[in-house]
This record gives sequence, C-alpha cells and structure tokens, in this order.
Amino acid sequence: MKLRTVITPYLSLLLFFAAPVTLAQKIDVYSRPVQSEPSREFDAIHYRITIALDDRKYSFQAENTITLTPFNDGFSKCILDAETFTVTRVVDEHSRPLRFEQPPHQLVVFFPTASGYGDTVRFTVSYHAEHLLDSTGHLPGINFMEASATHPAQIFTQSFARGARHWFPCYDQPNDKATQEVIATVRSDYTLLSNGRLVEVTEDTSRGTRTFHWSQELPHATYLSTLIAGPYEVIKDSLGSLPINYWVYKKDVKDVKSTFSRTPEIIEVLGREYGYDYPWAKYDQATIAGIGGGAECTSASELGHGLMHDERAEQDFSSYGWLICHEAAHQWWGDLITCRDWTHTWLNESFGTYSEVMFALYDKGEDDAAVNVLGKINQYLQEAHTRYMRPIVFPRWNEPGENFDRHTYQKGAVLIHTMRWLLGERPFHALLSYFLHAHAFLSVDTHDFTAMIKEATGQNLDWFFEEWFFKPGHPVFDVHWSWDEQQKRVSLTVAQTQDTSQGVPIFKMPVVINIETPDTVLSQRVWLSSAIDTFEFACDRKPLMVRFDEGNHLLKELTFEKSTDELLHQLKHDDVIGRMWAISELIGRTEDPRVINALMDAARTDPFWAVRRDAVYRLAGFRGITQMDADRGLVPQSRLDSVDLPTGLDRTKMRPFFKERALDKNSQVRAAALYGLGNMGTKEEVRFLRERFERDESYVAQAAALRAMGKCGDRSVVDLLKKATTIDSPRNVLRSAASWALDRLAR
Repeated sequence: MKLRTVITPYLSLLLFFAAPVTLAQKIDVYSRPVQSEPSREFDAIHYRITIALDDRKYSFQAENTITLTPFNDGFSKCILDAETFTVTRVVDEHSRPLRFEQPPHQLVVFFPTASGYGDTVRFTVSYHAEHLLDSTGHLPGINFMEASATHPAQIFTQSFARGARHWFPCYDQPNDKATQEVIATVRSDYTLLSNGRLVEVTEDTSRGTRTFHWSQELPHATYLSTLIAGPYEVIKDSLGSLPINYWVYKKDVKDVKSTFSRTPEIIEVLGREYGYDYPWAKYDQATIAGIGGGAECTSASELGHGLMHDERAEQDFSSYGWLICHEAAHQWWGDLITCRDWTHTWLNESFGTYSEVMFALYDKGEDDAAVNVLGKINQYLQEAHTRYMRPIVFPRWNEPGENFDRHTYQKGAVLIHTMRWLLGERPFHALLSYFLHAHAFLSVDTHDFTAMIKEATGQNLDWFFEEWFFKPGHPVFDVHWSWDEQQKRVSLTVAQTQDTSQGVPIFKMPVVINIETPDTVLSQRVWLSSAIDTFEFACDRKPLMVRFDEGNHLLKELTFEKSTDELLHQLKHDDVIGRMWAISELIGRTEDPRVINALMDAARTDPFWAVRRDAVYRLAGFRGITQMDADRGLVPQSRLDSVDLPTGLDRTKMRPFFKERALDKNSQVRAAALYGLGNMGTKEEVRFLRERFERDESYVAQAAALRAMGKCGDRSVVDLLKKATTIDSPRNVLRSAASWALDRLAR
C-alpha cells in the first residue's frame, strides 16, 4: 500500500541540521494501547463467496462457504469477524441449519457436535447489506460510487486493514492465509475483477446480469481480497505467459500507454532483484476514483485514478518509478509473505518502498537512486521532527493504519538500503531470495527475517536491528577535522548529539571516512561506538576535502563545519549528495564573491539535474528541503512567499541567469529558474514568462511560470491566468498555480 503524501510547510528543516536539537513528541505514540498477534482457534482453508451486487439499491446479497480445520479438540463453536452486513442463515455442509449469534463485530456459529484437531469443518453463511453508497469511497468493505463528471459509476472493496470482514465473514487477521473464490453477479454492462484466475463468465439475459467466477488458488490474507466492478475498459498486456491487464475508464484508454506500459518491465526487474519469479496467476491494475495512492491486493492492485497521465506529463508525474513499482513489489512483500501482525508492517511496506530505489538503480543509475534515498530520508526526518519518533517494530496502535507512516515506509526503506551496504550485493540478494522461498505463502515477523540473515549470509545483524528497528530515532552527528602539519596526521572527531532521554540510543555502526589530498584519496571504514569518537589518519598533505559517510549509507543528521575553500572543492568534486549538501552550506556564505559565481557555474554545468536544480533553487532565495520523496519538484504553496535572497545578489545579473536556466533540459531545473525569475519581482519579465507558459512542455514548469506571473505584479496577465484555471493537468497543478497567481495579483 502506498499512502498519498501531503507536503506540508517546513521552512527550517534540513537533512543536515546546523545544531543539535531536542525533540518533543507532539503526538504521544506511547499512549496507544499495546497490541499483540492474536491466537487462532482454527486454520481457515478456503472461502467461497457468492455475491449479487445491486447498484440501484447500493446493496448486496451473499453467501460464504467457509472451510476450516480446528487447532484443538472439542471445537464446538466458530467465532468469525463480521461487520456491516446482517446474517440471516447458517447451514452445515449437508444444508442443515446451525444456530448462530451476531454480537457487535462478530458472528458466532455453534455446532451440535464438536470437531477435533485437524478435522475438516465446512458451513455456509447467508447475509446481506444495504445503504452502501459513499461518495468518498472510504467505507470499509464494499463501496458503491455514483457516476460523476470525472468518473463512471463503480463498485469496489476496501479490504485493508480490517475491511474484508465488512463484506464476508472470515478470520480477518494477517496471521492466517486461505484460498478463495469470488462468484459475483453485476449488471450486464459491468466488468468485474477479483483475485486470482478468471474461471468463467456467464450471462443471464433475462435478468440483465453477468456473473464472474474468480479463483484465488494460492493462499493469501483476507485484507488482500478485492472486488472491483464498473464499465471498465480492459487493456491486455503480458510478460511472457503472465497476463497483465489495465482496467481503466473509457475516457482514459488513450493514456494507458503513457501510464502503464512499463509494468511488464517492472515485474521482470523485481523478480530478478528478489530472486523469485512473480508468484500469482496474473497481474491486474485497476483505477478507482476517491482514493489516493494505491492498495495492493493479491494478483491485482487498486490505484487512485489520479495516477493516469498523458505522455506530456511523464517527465514530471510518471507513476511507474514509485506507485506502480511500489504496488507491484507488494505481490512479493505483503502478498507472498505477509507480516504476522501490524507490529511488523515494515516487512510489507519498507520493502515496497525500497523497490522504488531498486528500480531507480536499474532505470536511471546510482545518482538518481541516491537522490531517491535522500528524499525518503527527508520525509522521515520531517515526521520525526514535527510529529513523533518511534521504533519501526512497534506494537502500539488504535487502528493498524497508525503504523503505516513515514517510519514504516521511508525510514524502513532507507535502512534496507543500509543493510544492503552492510551485507554486500551478492549476500543481500541471496538473502531476499532465500527468505521469500523459505516463507512463501506464509505470515512472518521480524525475527523470522533476522534469523534468515544468519542462515543465508552467515552474518549476525542483531545489533543493527536492535538499534535501528527496535529503538526509536537516528544519529545526529557533529563532526570536526583538523590536520597536524608536523605529525602529518588528520584528526577526526565525531560526536553523537541526539537526545537519548526517550530511548534513542548512541548508535554503534561502521562509517566510511574519505580523505582527499592533492596527491591521493584515502578511504577507510571505522566503527562508531561512543557518544564521542576520535580517529586519526596518516596524511602527508593537508586535505582538500574530508568526507564523513562516503557513499551516504547512513540515515543521519549532520553538522560538519568546513571552510569555504573545502566546500567549493566539494561542490566540484564530490558525489551527487555531497554536491547538493555543499550547495546548502555555501548559500549562507555569499558575502564571499566566489560563492555566487560557483553556484551559478554549478547551475549551468553540473552533469546531474538535481545539483543544477538545487543551485538555482537556492539562488532564487528559497530555503528548506529541496528534495522530498515523490515531491515532483513542486515548491509547497506555503513557502512561495518565504524568500530570502542571498547576500550580495545582483538582481540585474540574476535575471538573465534565471532566463537562461529556464531553458535547461530538465523540467525541475526550468521550474526552479522560473520561480527565481518571479522572485525578482519585475514586470519586465512577464513577456518571457508568458512565452515559457505557452511553449514549455512540462506541466510543472508551466505552473512555475504562472506563479511567477503572479509575483511580477502585472495585471495584463489576468485573462491568461483565468484561462489557465480551466485547463486540466495532473494533480490540477495549472489550475492551482493560476488561482494562486490571481489571488496574489488581487492583493
């Protein structure tokens, strides 16, 4: 599952803090009740759900035949999770009535004769539900949605995390798996999707209905069950013999290629990365109105309709590298293996999120993957600083969804990346394959995974999991270095300044120190083990640059005081993350005339887009984070007026610079330049901004041009802005930008 990310204002938060901070929990997660994996009285084997859906009355009639085996002798009653619907009848496998009760949240079925351990018990529950219309699509269980201007009528289920019990009686916890059939009847102009293999479709012309029989023949958890129906167009694709289908509204057929065409490639890449072929009968993706992000279901994914985009939007809003990749990864991590309870959600979601990094490595290379990781670090740090810090493995929640946060998604993904470095490439991939094969179609917990590390790689990472998964927080480093010319030695002091009063540890971990001199480069791995560690390195000449955490393997905050000379060298010669960090440090030193020229040079000539973007962004006067996970290069609206132009900036010199950079080959660099031009606040640039709005092929750059027009104060653009509010665009970026600009001009 990928939750929709909302970027909120955070003006001073940076990846690397200037000073240690004490964090106060704004949300007391430790006041939440302690939860534990429930015990089971039986093992569910199979659910056979026969359901008739009436979209005129927003209701359904259904039967569920349940097959199970008891875990003990004397099994005389069965307690199932059951909500929303009313049970009318229960019969045994010979159609004899069984006594039942339906207290709140449950169905209790009584058997006249007790069964023993391992016996097969089968019975059928008849039930119905009404008044399931919900315009938001947020009902647990089955949702009926009426047609609107943006989508046709549709029916779909919300089974996560406890929603399956709202449309069929079952044991609705992730520590049990069963096979399943769905035999669903809908109006004849609807197509219907469910888990597994499509067995048959039958039509009743007299009733004007069609019945779809789907069979999920490998066991899965109930929260992964799905039913989606509507007047869908089904576009067929494949990966070899694996059927892959895209379920979209008729009006979106033209955008299927730009949105979904890389799905087979993603499935193939992930199977190779995990060392386990795709495990299910097919893979479907269906768009649904009213939901943000997506939700994995076994052999199918429910995706918010907002991911659809035209070919022009691919440069800014392509979903294949995050949402499509993320939900596809769940077919292994979450569906094939499933967390035993919601304490261990990271096994589902951290791996799903890390798949985005894996695909970035494959698709775009190490630099883009590094920036992807940086974005995830920043997302986690924002939550840590503005909401709470908690262990990743965390047994406290009111509802399971509370554990589906940036600790589970982004922090967990970054730690998998760190674990990859600790283990090494071949052992890491061997571990993934070994774990998936050993636990396929089972429910697992963190201890299963740590035990498998030892078996698959011979390494003991218990220390790593104890610090990073079972305790909260992250290291906050204050690093200093000096060079002794007489002794020809570099001394490096590393202090961990994080507040340890609320369970955050002093972290013990390896880190790579890189020392570059005019003659050579020394790289050495050392172990941090104390609140203050000091290391000495033989070094014949004064270093040009000392790098802490070469390779960017650690999730951290960092203060590392450096000279302007060292930062200017770092801006030219370090890796992508180091160059971006140097920009964030240098922007506070623009009283030195070399700095602005160096930043302008980086914005023009750096080979990597994110470095050019950051240089332009800082010169434009914006502070705060420049790289967020899936931020799509959008400056938060609340930050548009928070502009602090660098000291010594010559506006007459910067205007042609921003106009030049507004023609960069990368859309995010162009957008940053257009924002910068708007921050110059001169009416003389309106003509250029209009031209860029009309000619630029990027929605994000166009939106930046519109906002910049609003800042220039020239009301001659009002008609253009009003027209722009009527233009459709991904996430309504043009409408939003034009409306903001109109409001700005009206002040």
